[in-house]
Amino acid sequence: MMRRMHWHGDGRKRFGPAFMAMGGGRGWDFGPGGFTFSWGPGGGGGRGSKGRRRRMFDSGQLRLVLLKLISEEPRHGYDLIRALEEMTGGGYSPSPGTVYPTLTLLEDMGLIEEKAAKGAKRLFGITADGEAYLDERAEEVERLMARLERHGEHHERAGRAPIRKAIANVMTALWHKVAAEDASDARLQEIADILDDAARRIEKL
Repeated sequence: MMRRMHWHGDGRKRFGPAFMAMGGGRGWDFGPGGFTFSWGPGGGGGRGSKGRRRRMFDSGQLRLVLLKLISEEPRHGYDLIRALEEMTGGGYSPSPGTVYPTLTLLEDMGLIEEKAAKGAKRLFGITADGEAYLDERAEEVERLMARLERHGEHHERAGRAPIRKAIANVMTALWHKVAAEDASDARLQEIADILDDAARRIEKL
């Protein structure tokens, strides 16, 4: 039977039995708002009093964080996602559906510009206006980067950083191969088979 992934009305993608088996009953999903994952009821921290997961950054804060990373070296969207995953030990992974529109906005604001690059991925570098924008908000940028560092330290202390990072890598790969591309039925089945096999191997441990 073909296993498919479906968008729910709230804009998040839910996965079939194979993918949920890998989660071991934990809560996880992703959509335009970003990737979320928790270790059971109330797990993983970052949840509000009613169980709703708090956002790491609002849209303006994410804009500053991405601009700061681009100021260090030219980057494309996937680079930025991976950089944030690595900084937080896999604890924070903004979705492509959040990152790419933010890059478009930064470009429209004249804060970044496209650079020559090999391949189809768009590479962005910071502009003089972008540097000035960061300088004017230096204290806020410092606080935001410190928040990322603390988040990474928390997940390292929790001892689950390797698992979280691996899960974030899977989610990012799934987005690129399924949600962000027009995947064929054959490709969807191939991905489902890989997830099923991984779930079976984990269950046998």
